[in-house]
Amino acid sequence: MLVANKPSIIRSIIICGGILLDQLDRRLLNLIQEEFPLVARPYQEIGCRLGLSEDEVIRKIRKLKTDGIIRRLGGVFELRQLGYTSTLCALKVPPGRLEEVAAVVNSFPGVTHNYLREHDYNMWFTLIGPDRRHLENVIRAIKERTGITELLELPAERPFKIRVNFDLEAED
Repeated sequence: MLVANKPSIIRSIIICGGILLDQLDRRLLNLIQEEFPLVARPYQEIGCRLGLSEDEVIRKIRKLKTDGIIRRLGGVFELRQLGYTSTLCALKVPPGRLEEVAAVVNSFPGVTHNYLREHDYNMWFTLIGPDRRHLENVIRAIKERTGITELLELPAERPFKIRVNFDLEAED
């Protein structure tokens, strides 16, 4: 969809979840996904690249977070390089206990993702920890606190892809 901003300027607008993103928003989102500057004042650096002030960048990012476009802004680390290990777990949770069990599972800091699935094993989550023993202790604690013993554990053997970037400036 094209929208006239000023008589002499036409800029493209895309709709993302009912939110209008102009070209500047899309450039900002691409930049923070792909090249977040590791400097003392990263928002100032981003502003220089986009022709904005540091405060304008911070305001735009806050709005994108408030609007639900940005869920999280933070580092992604190569956990194996740091000596950490991970596993994918699946629990068989009675439908009436989903919220309760999700709250217990999510209370553990090593749980990074937790999803409801249409399957007998209907709650799937990723667990990360410093070593195998730590993961076993957390899994044991989850079983004890929830009373659910039917848990599948699928340890990661080799990552194939752990990153995705959404190119918001690409042409359709």
